[in-house]
Amino acid sequence: MDESLEAHTGDGEGFAASTPNAAAPFLSGLLASVDTISRATSPGVPCADHNDDDKKRYRPRTFSYFRLLPFEVEDDAHRDAALRGILKNLYISIMAEDFSPGALHWTRELQGWLNLKFEMTRELRARLAHLYYHLSLAPGLDSNTADRFSRMVITLTRKRHYLKPGEDLTLDWRPLWKELKAMVLPGEAAAHQGSRRRAQKHLLKLCLHANSYFDPKDRGEMLEELLPYFSTSAMSQAYIVVAALNVLIPTGPASPTDPHSQTSDYVPTYFHLWSLMTRSKTFDVCFIDIFSRMSRDYLGCTYVPFTEHGIFTREQSDLIFTAILRLTEIPVGQANSPYSSLDYASGMGVFLEKDKKKYPVPYMVARWIAHSLSPLCLKQESSVMSSLEGLMESIDTFFHPSNQGSWTTFLAQLTFFLTDIFVSRWNREQSGELDIPVERRINDALKKRFVLSLKEVTFMGLFAKSSKVVNYYYSTLQGLAYLEPDLILPGALQRFYPSLQGLVEVHRTTSSLCGLQMIANIMSKHKGYRCHITALLALALPGIDANDLGKTQYTLNFIQSVAYSIPFVPLVQKHGIQDTSLAMNWVQNEMERMEVEGQDVKINYNEELSDEDEASILRSSTAGLGEFVLALLGKVFALLENLPDASHLRTGSPEDNVINTLPAALTPLFASLSPELFDTALEKLSAFVSSHVVHQARDAMAWICNALCKVNPEKTLKVFIPMLIVNIRNEIDYNGAASDRSSGTEVLPRDRALVWHVSMLSMCVVHVGSEVLKYKSELFGIAQYMQEKCRGLPTIHISNYIHHLLLNLTHTYPIDNAPYEPDRVARGLDIEDWGRSTTPSELTIKWHRPSQAEILFAVELFETQAKSASQRLRQLMSDDPPVSRKGKNKEWSDELSRSLTALRLIISGISTLFDPNRASGDVGTETNGTGTRDADGDAMMEEDDDPLAEVADDEELKRQFHYPAGYLLDPKDPIYDRIHGLREDVGKLLSDTHAFLNANQQDDVACFTSLYATYRTWITDVGIERSAHPLERLVRLYKADISPFKISGLRKMYPRPLLIKRADAYQLQRVKYNSAYRKKSELDKRLLLDLAESCTSSYADVRRVAQGAQDSSLKVLIGGRPLVIPVIMDRLRKALDETDHDRIKGAMYTLLFTTLLKTLMRDWRFAPDLMRMYIETAGVDKTSIQSLGSTALYPLLDFGKPFERMIIFDRKIVETIRPDEDCSAIINRRHEFIKDRRTKVETKKAALGLELTEKAKTTHWKIANRCAIFALNCCLRFETLANPEFIELVARGTNDSHPGLRANYLSAFSAIFTAIDMRAVYGHDYRNYLTEKENDQNKFQVPVASDDPHLTEKFLAQFEKFDGAKYFVDCDHPGWLVWGKNFTVSSADPKPFLDYDEVEDSVRVQIGKIITKDWFKTCFEYLKQEPRDAGVDRFRMQNLVLLMNVFDLMHYGKTTATFDDVVDLLKDVYGDGSDKHQHRATAEILGALLSGSSDDPRKFRDRVWNFAAPLMLKIIADDLTPDNLQYWMTCLHIIIDGKDPRRTRELTEALSAFRLDMNSNAAFKESSKVQLVEFIINDAGWHFRHEKPILEDFLAHIDHPYKSVRESIGRVIATIYRTRYHESFRNVRELLEKNKAASSIGLRSYTPSEEFSATIKDVFDRLEKWRHERAPGQQTPSSYTSGSKTVLIWLDSMLSSQECIQLVPYFPDPFIDQLLHMMDVKEDPELMKLAYHVYRHLPNIPFRSGEDDAFIAALIRVGKTAASWHQRLRALVNMQVVYFRRLFLTQPQQRQMLFDAVGDMLADPQLEVRDCASATLAGMIRCSPASIRNPIIYQLKERFERQLRTNPMPKRKVPGTDTPVDTQKQIVRRHAAVLGLGALIEAFPYATPPPKWMPEVLAHLASRTASDPGVVGKATKTILAEFKKTRQDSWSVDQKVCFLHFGVPMHGQSLT
Repeated sequence: MDESLEAHTGDGEGFAASTPNAAAPFLSGLLASVDTISRATSPGVPCADHNDDDKKRYRPRTFSYFRLLPFEVEDDAHRDAALRGILKNLYISIMAEDFSPGALHWTRELQGWLNLKFEMTRELRARLAHLYYHLSLAPGLDSNTADRFSRMVITLTRKRHYLKPGEDLTLDWRPLWKELKAMVLPGEAAAHQGSRRRAQKHLLKLCLHANSYFDPKDRGEMLEELLPYFSTSAMSQAYIVVAALNVLIPTGPASPTDPHSQTSDYVPTYFHLWSLMTRSKTFDVCFIDIFSRMSRDYLGCTYVPFTEHGIFTREQSDLIFTAILRLTEIPVGQANSPYSSLDYASGMGVFLEKDKKKYPVPYMVARWIAHSLSPLCLKQESSVMSSLEGLMESIDTFFHPSNQGSWTTFLAQLTFFLTDIFVSRWNREQSGELDIPVERRINDALKKRFVLSLKEVTFMGLFAKSSKVVNYYYSTLQGLAYLEPDLILPGALQRFYPSLQGLVEVHRTTSSLCGLQMIANIMSKHKGYRCHITALLALALPGIDANDLGKTQYTLNFIQSVAYSIPFVPLVQKHGIQDTSLAMNWVQNEMERMEVEGQDVKINYNEELSDEDEASILRSSTAGLGEFVLALLGKVFALLENLPDASHLRTGSPEDNVINTLPAALTPLFASLSPELFDTALEKLSAFVSSHVVHQARDAMAWICNALCKVNPEKTLKVFIPMLIVNIRNEIDYNGAASDRSSGTEVLPRDRALVWHVSMLSMCVVHVGSEVLKYKSELFGIAQYMQEKCRGLPTIHISNYIHHLLLNLTHTYPIDNAPYEPDRVARGLDIEDWGRSTTPSELTIKWHRPSQAEILFAVELFETQAKSASQRLRQLMSDDPPVSRKGKNKEWSDELSRSLTALRLIISGISTLFDPNRASGDVGTETNGTGTRDADGDAMMEEDDDPLAEVADDEELKRQFHYPAGYLLDPKDPIYDRIHGLREDVGKLLSDTHAFLNANQQDDVACFTSLYATYRTWITDVGIERSAHPLERLVRLYKADISPFKISGLRKMYPRPLLIKRADAYQLQRVKYNSAYRKKSELDKRLLLDLAESCTSSYADVRRVAQGAQDSSLKVLIGGRPLVIPVIMDRLRKALDETDHDRIKGAMYTLLFTTLLKTLMRDWRFAPDLMRMYIETAGVDKTSIQSLGSTALYPLLDFGKPFERMIIFDRKIVETIRPDEDCSAIINRRHEFIKDRRTKVETKKAALGLELTEKAKTTHWKIANRCAIFALNCCLRFETLANPEFIELVARGTNDSHPGLRANYLSAFSAIFTAIDMRAVYGHDYRNYLTEKENDQNKFQVPVASDDPHLTEKFLAQFEKFDGAKYFVDCDHPGWLVWGKNFTVSSADPKPFLDYDEVEDSVRVQIGKIITKDWFKTCFEYLKQEPRDAGVDRFRMQNLVLLMNVFDLMHYGKTTATFDDVVDLLKDVYGDGSDKHQHRATAEILGALLSGSSDDPRKFRDRVWNFAAPLMLKIIADDLTPDNLQYWMTCLHIIIDGKDPRRTRELTEALSAFRLDMNSNAAFKESSKVQLVEFIINDAGWHFRHEKPILEDFLAHIDHPYKSVRESIGRVIATIYRTRYHESFRNVRELLEKNKAASSIGLRSYTPSEEFSATIKDVFDRLEKWRHERAPGQQTPSSYTSGSKTVLIWLDSMLSSQECIQLVPYFPDPFIDQLLHMMDVKEDPELMKLAYHVYRHLPNIPFRSGEDDAFIAALIRVGKTAASWHQRLRALVNMQVVYFRRLFLTQPQQRQMLFDAVGDMLADPQLEVRDCASATLAGMIRCSPASIRNPIIYQLKERFERQLRTNPMPKRKVPGTDTPVDTQKQIVRRHAAVLGLGALIEAFPYATPPPKWMPEVLAHLASRTASDPGVVGKATKTILAEFKKTRQDSWSVDQKVCFLHFGVPMHGQSLT
């Protein structure tokens, strides 16, 4: 997650200074090595103070990896020497410019060194981080290499306990910003740099990690650099700047003396920027991210004021909470989303957005809240804590499982992250790791309030339906229970007990089991709660059920969690407690108490129970453990007997998961049993194994046996081995098991018992240590016996048994599963050991290291087994095999496969005894030592003999440093030679088998499959059983096991067996490190060549297996790839010649889709041949080969492009790692070699490029297509551009008759033009290109006169005149928000560009000769062709780009064709303009002419524009149709976008002169012209200064009769007003100061001008006048309806855009009334719909605080007084939305007014309004925080009950007696009271049990009004029925509560 959540201390003290030597006792007796210093993690013990450690880490290691290893390890001096060696080689590689493979290889070695938990000093780490940071941004470096370097920066800086920002490391932000800027603001960077840019992903990742190391005192300078780019006129600029603020600017505190050190200096400006882009989700996320990181970084900063709102003010805090509420996207009433579609305009800003999966938004929100909390929150009424409570209370109904939606995941993540970050902060404050001022530290009262705020929602979320969501709540529950057990555990138990008893539906039971798994460990530590554990275990047992495997798995997980937390030892005998009755009675009472008290049950065992009583109850509860264990085993056996057959299972199925969970759960359980219980379990298990054969549960049962055997090998093997051996012999001797050869994969019923017993035996002898030696002769004997007697399938299980036995004898592993340290067990376990964890510093481990006797046993076993298997193999391949090879049922094949499998298993079993050095063919080298090196200490590369071999990959280099990993044999030992000799014999035999199969059994796929699996094992399993991935498996299991115990901020407080697992993983990691790669021996080569041969077999299955085996083998063997490539290439060549489709496919797949491709692309001994053959495959006529070829094209796209030629980096930075000795000779030698290699490779590429060019001229288009792509890569170079043949091919090919080829040549032609330009602009020098020194005479910087008060007016005045410009301003941002120091402009009178040298000129002349009038003619004809597929029928940019280049050449007079020729041809192309394809071609050509020449010298420009602009304007005026409009709009956009409007004066002037023609009846023409006007205004933005006449014209005609024109007019008016706004502060300082002075949330943006107010008033006055003129009921359109629609389009456009707050003052008057009137025009549904749409926008607008008063008052006025009931109804719709959106901002008096108004509207004469008011009231109560909600509920309840009393139901009249009362009004008032009470009930649909006041209200309704006639009675019944319906889940509880409170039985008919 983000920056590892470490907070940086505000003052500069390190840890060392603040910790006295309190930890000394922990250190005594430990080795003096860095990593052996561990610290107790219990809170309160300060960190160790140790000088050596201080230089390396701020926080000592928790886990002493080296102390716990079972073998001697190297000392610090050895590690440092290795590090020096690595750094020396790294230095040599970098200085010699050998980055790939050299520097990459040493970076990998360094990574390996760090992964082994070795430590370097902080100072060296900082130097390295700085070096890698610098290199990752070095110009000219290959992007893959740069990416690896940036990953290294991240590795070195990831954890803050290594390097503190500022103190240890400060990085420079400027080079990174330069790269980012070029990516997101390409207009600001040098030209043509795109091709060498780093990938966006890598830059962003580097930036996110580096930004905390940027210097905070540069913040002012960064703001001055970034803010001038901000502009909402070109919207993407705003997104880019804010995203850059987020990823670039450090959020830590600067020192108090620096400017901008106080947050109040710059935060108001941030809020101001935020308000400039309202309605954007991206902005909300960015600013919450910035503020949340600030709150974390400033937590410990003493000189910035810290209040109850953290470092923020109340205003700021309320705004942030309002944004959080928006981000949940919780739906309110009928409101639409608070966000609009603005974010689609973010443009390049999207490249700087963080990945939402890695950086979830709820995480940012939670980080802000958790780091702003402090005890100060407790004293104030308004604080972050009270806002958090308010937030949770107002949205709590959305946590309920029945209420699912898009918000569900957000809320789940929010609760999880809040808890997680809070727990982490609490723990780190307690341990002293987080050094913050005392008054800010979390205290108990704050912790309690925090837990209470999340408690209810967590309990609701626990029962969510989605498994992803519910997992967040399980972890939240664990965190909250850890913080406040007394607040959380009672509620959890109260909910979990009924679920486990099966009283509620199933998913609640599984949720309860998972919840218990997470809190079991916490319960076991706390007094009273631990007494519940055994009862819960007993209740959970029925969950083990073969019919519900999901539940079974969760039950087992819970049992596992308990087994890790408590000893299963009955503690009764000593203390006079005999049985469980005491505990049972106590638990029974507790359960009853919980049931009675309900969900708010309060329990405090610390006060309720004395220690003695609690101890007695706990002891009593352990009396039943024995019964529990037996019952559990019984359940497990029943489960196993009902499992389906394993062969039908897929991995990941529920059955598979249960089988995997069983051993994981039972191992800790067996380990924690008391000796007596262990004996019982052993007896029960052995009895089951010997008397049952459950074939489908064989593996599961074997795992369970293994779990038991590992715990106590001595006891268990004594029982199991003799029993199993006897059973095996019986099966073979008496039942004839495995007596004949069987084929197939199914075990025969006859053999099942044998296989069962063999499987049990296999798992009983693995990981049990040296205990097996006692049974050596029996085990050896039965192995021999089975090998002699058995045939058929069971033999595989026998080989497996031998494999397991070998593993057990030769591997190093812990044989220690005890949950407690040996001394503690010896003393006797008692109740204080419940929940006690072993700290890493106390840990001791009992390891198994193979003894000499074990090794001898293993070697003997290996020898006999290998020999017998080899012998069988030879017999099968002999001339007289024991089984006929011709047999029908594949017996021979099965036998051979089984023998091969036997070999494979025994080799992998003994793999740890093989020495990688010896396996590589080195005899007598020092084993696992430091490896051999050149005389001068330089680890030279292998393979360097041939400079073409650009050594393909850094993996190809040998590991230079090895570290002790406990290898067992001495090379002088005879055993060493013996086993390696045997291994070699097996290898030779495998090769012979391969030859035999190829000769005799080519189609025998099964044999080949086994053979290659054995090949793979033989090659890879040396030194470690690599094929079984032991380390990965162990780490995966470890990670799964620690999850219930992982608490943020605590270091490895795990159960002891898990700490042992961690030590085992480290031990394996060392072994794996040493056997990662090895050299190849002769035999390896032979086997590799065999595999290479089979990779092109004609049988697909054989190929597949061979390719897989080859790929695995090549990863281990150094330099294996160049060995196999030639073989496969030969095969491909041959297959192509013979058109052998299968082999072509095999070879293509092997070369292009495995790891060989990377080598082939870089190794130019093979690359040209590969390319020739790849191109040739395009001509093979077979679909599957064609699709293979096209899939391979993407990874090959870079083939032939130039490698690195020059890398510019600062040598001084590299000098910081310079070794002591002089390396200059080596560096020079290496550098010369690298240069030589570059030259030779380039020569090869040029030759290949020429060859492909020639080939392309004559071959089939498919082949020519590929030739064109790769010839371009090989030919185009900066130094030489391209050869004449290639230019000829491409220039002519652009007019090729084949459309596919044409497109390819066209892009190649454009690339050539770009290369010419690029070379010329950078002065023909590659270094200039890398350093971005461009030679552009027409661009220059204009300084800003920031002291001139009329600066902006003068700037804008330039744009009003089209003539007399000194320069053009093409970019939109200068001066929009703030003026920078200067800005870039282009000359208004550009000079012609003539700086071409001979190379460029010769190419230009050659191209010029080809470009004739005929060339253009053909080209234009093709442009006019109808595209083949309608999707491509659009304006095509690639044509425009090429034509721009060609026309440019033409203007400079280099082409044969002239401008006049083009003019003639263009007229022909356009013809009569009747066909849309003519228009498309003309638009493309005119676009190229006009946009290409706008920055050309005057002479060229005017010539083009004088011809082209009038032509284009004529087409726009007369010839636009719906078919061709899109082409012309794109064309116009391309010509004017991003350019100064004065550049395109002819078009801008003509189009801005457009006026509406009210007499025209051509609606389309008018609307399309208005659209083009919109384009012009939008593209020119605030630089467009000719808006007044357009605006006047459009406003005068808002009642235009045509819909399409009206819509366009509405949008244009909105666009004009949107682009009028700009802020133009004179400099950044002024911007910051004015915002600071204005308020803590900055200045209000978008204040409307008087002119704008006058316009609004005028427009609405006219509408009002027209409304009165329109006859009611008029069906035909009128000025009123037409004008209204135009205005609505305008308002809709403004309200859904960032400047919506400009309209806020007009909401109360005239908007609301006018919109309501429009909605009343029944005759025009379109108008009604539009008006309603705009009306719904209003409450979503983010008003500034205090601006909503008038709006709310207006809504209330309409609701109470409007004549039309529809209007009153619609007022309600917006009341609820505005209430919810502004929950944190509305003042109390507004709130009260809203409640009163809605309450009054319940008595509206219209029924619909009353119903809606009731729903609105319910919604408003529901979404109010409790502090607001509770008083209002009682106030309303009292009001409505009084109303019921005072308005009795009128009696039926007896005619002519009474004085008439207005009975209708009385009924309405009574109905209002019922609806009001109903609203109170409806507000809490999920509150269970119901709140105290609710039963009273229900009873009141049921008894008073349920029997009323008419609408009152009906409403009552509906309310009561709805109450029951929403409570189906919890009806049993709710019903009781309602009946308990009131003896009044609820009306039967109402509730049942």
